[in-house]
Amino acid sequence: MKIKKSNKFVEFFKRFGVYVVAGAIVLAVALTFSITAIVNSLPDAVDVGGPNLKFSLPMTNPTILKDFSSTALQENTTLNQWEAHLALDLQSEDNLVYSVLDGTVTEVKYDYMTGNVVTITHANGLVSYYSSLGEDVLVKVGDTVKGGTQIGKATATANSELLMGDHLHFSMTLNNDKVDPNNYLDLQNK
Repeated sequence: MKIKKSNKFVEFFKRFGVYVVAGAIVLAVALTFSITAIVNSLPDAVDVGGPNLKFSLPMTNPTILKDFSSTALQENTTLNQWEAHLALDLQSEDNLVYSVLDGTVTEVKYDYMTGNVVTITHANGLVSYYSSLGEDVLVKVGDTVKGGTQIGKATATANSELLMGDHLHFSMTLNNDKVDPNNYLDLQNK
């Protein structure tokens, strides 16, 4: 007579298999709910006011002279150095400069390196900065502007970029952090 050797795994599964499968299903459901809860608790894309915000361009039909870059260094020929460029340098046929969004003018100043600068504070933590403007700035601190309101004219008052000629040095912050204006403005094919 032969003695049949039993496989302990098979015997265990025959005896407790229903419990193993039920446990696996419960574990899968628990993991699904946990992952869903984690994903739902992650912050959404940055809210800048929802669909009601409509950005205008800071210039009519602008050409990008130097694009925004927080990672790749770009040459500043005026200062003869390589640097991150946390703004857009724009130029247009008439070089007139407009507010990109409704807001309040919170600063109008002259700075040797950036020239004449207008700062406009918008809703939801957004602030736009218009540098290298001429002396004929058309707004003052406290003025309320609409998107598309002319605020001045781009010139070559920014001594840090003097060799670029007349241009607008445009930058934005969101909650005091520099952001890429390309994420807000429709500058495709410019």
